[in-house]
Amino acid sequence: MSTPFPFTAVVGMDDLRLALLLNAVSPAVGGVLVRGEKGTAKSTAVRALSALLPEVPVVAGCRFSCDPAAPDPRCPDGPHETAPGASRAARMVELPVGASEDRLVGALDIERALSEGVKAFEPGLLADAHRGVLYVDEVNLLHDHLVDLLLDAAAMGASYVEREGVSVRHAARFLLVGTMNPEEGELRPQLLDRFGLTVEVAASREPELRVEVVRRRLAYDDDPAGFAARWAEEETALRDRIVAARALLPEVRLGDAALLRIAATCAAFEVDGMRADIVMARTATALAAWAGRTDVLAEDVRQAALLALPHRRRRNPFDAPGLDEDKLDDTLDEFKGDEFKGEDGDGGDDDPGPDGPGGGGGIPPRSGPEGSGGSEGPDTPPESGSGPDDTPVGHDPAARDDTPAEAEPEPQGQPCRAGAGERSAVRAAEPFRTKTLSVPGLGEGAAGRRSRARTEHGRTTGSRQPRGALTKLHLAATVQAAAPHQRARGRSGPGLVVRADDLRQATREGREGNLVLFVVDASGSMAARRRMSAVKGAVLSLLLDAYQRRDKVGLITFRGKEAEVALPPTSSVDAAAARLESLPTGGRTPLGAGLLKAHDVLRVERMRDPARRPLLLVVTDGRATGARAAGSADPVALAARAARLHASEGTASVVVDCESGPVRLGLAASLASELGGTAITLDELRADSIAGLVRDVQRDVRRDVQRAQAHNGRPRRAA
Repeated sequence: MSTPFPFTAVVGMDDLRLALLLNAVSPAVGGVLVRGEKGTAKSTAVRALSALLPEVPVVAGCRFSCDPAAPDPRCPDGPHETAPGASRAARMVELPVGASEDRLVGALDIERALSEGVKAFEPGLLADAHRGVLYVDEVNLLHDHLVDLLLDAAAMGASYVEREGVSVRHAARFLLVGTMNPEEGELRPQLLDRFGLTVEVAASREPELRVEVVRRRLAYDDDPAGFAARWAEEETALRDRIVAARALLPEVRLGDAALLRIAATCAAFEVDGMRADIVMARTATALAAWAGRTDVLAEDVRQAALLALPHRRRRNPFDAPGLDEDKLDDTLDEFKGDEFKGEDGDGGDDDPGPDGPGGGGGIPPRSGPEGSGGSEGPDTPPESGSGPDDTPVGHDPAARDDTPAEAEPEPQGQPCRAGAGERSAVRAAEPFRTKTLSVPGLGEGAAGRRSRARTEHGRTTGSRQPRGALTKLHLAATVQAAAPHQRARGRSGPGLVVRADDLRQATREGREGNLVLFVVDASGSMAARRRMSAVKGAVLSLLLDAYQRRDKVGLITFRGKEAEVALPPTSSVDAAAARLESLPTGGRTPLGAGLLKAHDVLRVERMRDPARRPLLLVVTDGRATGARAAGSADPVALAARAARLHASEGTASVVVDCESGPVRLGLAASLASELGGTAITLDELRADSIAGLVRDVQRDVRRDVQRAQAHNGRPRRAA
């Protein structure tokens, strides 16, 4: 086993280290979600924590790590009343992004269960992680159904496996830690809420700290064992402090004044449900125990709010996580109870605790040149970018809606230049709920919520012979396959003689996520501020819909002479929203170039992920303009040819018609016809009376085809 990087050697990242240590003191806090850019040592810090956890007493030979002092009476390997005890190190179990459901929760031997009635159960990763740490790197890329199973087990402290009437249950209590890069996509809000604490990490911009990070990493890579030995004393001291805090935790008193502040804070930030209140209470208690105190102070409540609330106050994926600390301080001051009289709001207290006056649960100062990471590393600089910023990227605060409505047309034959007929970015209108746009047919892509697909989860539609390991048994089909061979197999008792080739896999139909590729017209004809604001609001609404349906998204814009890929296909819809917000407008309308660029992107994506089907969303008024070079097709003809190229490959497409005014040319409808798709207006996109426009058109087409086949294939009945 390789030597882990010492936890106390991690430079900076005070909030991350504190959140991990609080969960080590009190696993009931509910785990940690670590958000941050790539290369910030998120995984290093998490893996280093396992070496600090105290050894775990277990029942010898039990695959489910039962505690000999209180064995699980329902343990599949039990009963353990007289079993000998042993000790082992706490485990750090990693859940790979591509793990199957059976690997996570365990698997039953279905053949033995049917033929012998034996619960032959192979434990999964949840059993391995019991009484240890379960670490999920890139948790935002984990399939939704696995995240549901994982978080349900974390909440209930047990894992249940139910298969065709056979049930197995075992304890599964663990410290859940997930890491993610927000650029690769967000977790759903209801899943974010299941993590107790969240921490944002970023690389320091201080040269001295960066030098220290590199120095320690190189020293560790050259001699891991020797480097760990140099930090052994600090590691031992921190491990002893965790043990002492665990022993003190039951004695910590959470007074009514602290509870009032916790409740007032959660109400002030309008978090949903009561989980935030409970997590804050447990976190504040753990902070007091970590500081060596038996009373919860105001600083503990404040720090608990900073760790437990940022990810719970988000209302949509485009909201930046974080808290308004001024509002937090005002709320805490307003509800100052008797227990906090004499405090000045800055952490003053007569009992300094082991971390000095105003220790706030052992939290180092977060600002100023004195900011220190304690014994774990050198001085920590103030964090950058922690404050909220309500100004959208690229937004010009001086821009007003009373500016001229239309952009100046670009002079004929001149290149598109910055400032030549270009308007600065405008703010998007408020998003709204859009209608469901789906891809026709039955796919086999990644699990999602948009289009019909064959999936591992959903309603059962049939059966087939398994390809590889059996995951979902179709009981009726299995019995039907085995029944004709019972006499030949010498069946003499009541049991059914089942062989491997009798087993049938259930085929299921659910929903898949698609690649939604936006092609947005940013030309001068779209440059009217109120009009472009509405268009951006519509695209933002569609992006929000794509987030909820677990799609990948891409963004192509066209203006001037060419089109560009503003955002390659990604799972991060908030990145697409940021690019959209900063999108300028102006110049001619190279519609054909935009469609050809979309074709190139889709061609590459089909090679990367053939199972993920695309949905092309073209947002335009349908105009195609531009300088015509000698021997080249005119812009309108080029756009039509590019559209027919998409239609020939069967790409599902929808044109969002942005044309406005009393006189309409209907160019977007003509473009949709060339694409073989559907055209809808901005109003129709949000109209409650129109449900599933794309599916309605497809259903009408299928009905017409069926009628034609019926008319041509058999005589009509007389009326």
